[in-house]
Amino acid sequence: MAEIKEIVEDENKIDTVISEDMELKGRLVFKHSLKIKGNFEGKIESDGHLILGQESVVSADIKASLVSIYGKVNGKIRAGKRIELYKKSVTRGDLITPDLYVESGSHVDGTCVMSEKDA
Repeated sequence: MAEIKEIVEDENKIDTVISEDMELKGRLVFKHSLKIKGNFEGKIESDGHLILGQESVVSADIKASLVSIYGKVNGKIRAGKRIELYKKSVTRGDLITPDLYVESGSHVDGTCVMSEKDA
């Protein structure tokens, strides 16, 4: 777990960062790692790592390999490997993942389905 926190804390190791002063709407597709610090509304698709920063407000259906949530998100989240919910995060929506990490102090409203890992 320490490896993941290191990636989140050092934005130089993240391929793309959407800053806190940005608001985007639409369909977001990426392959590697992306951190959203601002606002996004729409749909997110990736084979990579999606990180929602503490400042983020996201309203989207999400499909990614790994999803790390520190901010606020509304929508269905499907992760092929794992969903991580960190302290002070607020998640409203259904979670579908083979592995779930929930830190004390996170808030979740929705259902969780623990599916098998992607082949």
